Amino acid sequence: MRRTDVRLAAGLGVLALVLTGGTGCGGQQGGAGTDDTASAVTCEVTRETRVGIATGNATGVYYVVGNALAGQLSDATGGKLTGTAAETGASVQNVEQLVGGQYDVAFSLFDTAVNAVEGKGSFTTPQPVRALARLYDNYTQVVVRKDSGITSVAGMRGKRISTGSPKSGTEVIANRLLEAAGLDPAKDVRAQRLDLAKTVDGVKDGSVDGFFWSGGLPTGGLTDLFTTAGDTVTFVDISPLLPKLTTLSPGYQAGTIGRDVYRTATDTPTVVVPNVLLVREDLDANVACAITRTVFDKRDVLAQANPAAKGISLEKARRTLPVPLHRGAEKALNDLGAR
Repeated sequence: MRRTDVRLAAGLGVLALVLTGGTGCGGQQGGAGTDDTASAVTCEVTRETRVGIATGNATGVYYVVGNALAGQLSDATGGKLTGTAAETGASVQNVEQLVGGQYDVAFSLFDTAVNAVEGKGSFTTPQPVRALARLYDNYTQVVVRKDSGITSVAGMRGKRISTGSPKSGTEVIANRLLEAAGLDPAKDVRAQRLDLAKTVDGVKDGSVDGFFWSGGLPTGGLTDLFTTAGDTVTFVDISPLLPKLTTLSPGYQAGTIGRDVYRTATDTPTVVVPNVLLVREDLDANVACAITRTVFDKRDVLAQANPAAKGISLEKARRTLPVPLHRGAEKALNDLGAR
């Protein structure tokens, strides 16, 4: 047996109790189960089971969508499967704590997930994780104070730059962008490893010159920043660095932050990377199947929590390689008619 301490998080007005209890081996009551076998997958969760969902910063999209998903699991399974979402530092930390048994489901950026299964980057050995599905895309949002004089990533030399929470997917892509611009993240910028809420506060009070953020559109923290201090900040176009990023991961693609998202004067070219929902490879297949099915059956509800979830589609759901799909997810996606 292993123990899982899950922090309270509320979504869509649903109140949940803090769950602190034993995650049951073998799919026993109260646990997600770690005895997946080759038996047929029915997608039926027959015992009362709870899962902890690792999300991200409280002002980010992972947290909002993760809470919405947690709130839908019970309805989707006749009360047999329940979920509680927790605020975390995001991708790298999520994978580590997923593998360590502190959570059963984890949101992650695709590039971090690839590093995990290949044992690269922040991971020294391949991690036993599987994907439930590819989700919506995350947009790399690089914002600076107008009075900082920064007009490019290369111009961040010597500046106070928030690279995101420690062990987050934002930190991974921030460091890669800095390196692509010819900077050493450890020496050439005054890195502030802050979560999004503290980052936004720092930009507002002038203690942070700029920041990187990887998240869905819109992200609540950025909406707040551009609403309350939009005349003092601006986006940086990072699209010239995309060719170097694509040599590191095939997941990086061109994208645009539309002017309507945060009511900016112009559209901003940027870099996008998909999100994936991860579980351990030994998670009970019926639990994995039920969660995957809920993601797509309840997509409209998730999109009510944040419009970024509109990007969840069956057309892209299987596009997770080199991160393999969990066999429970395969069953769900087959039943749903995913290509």
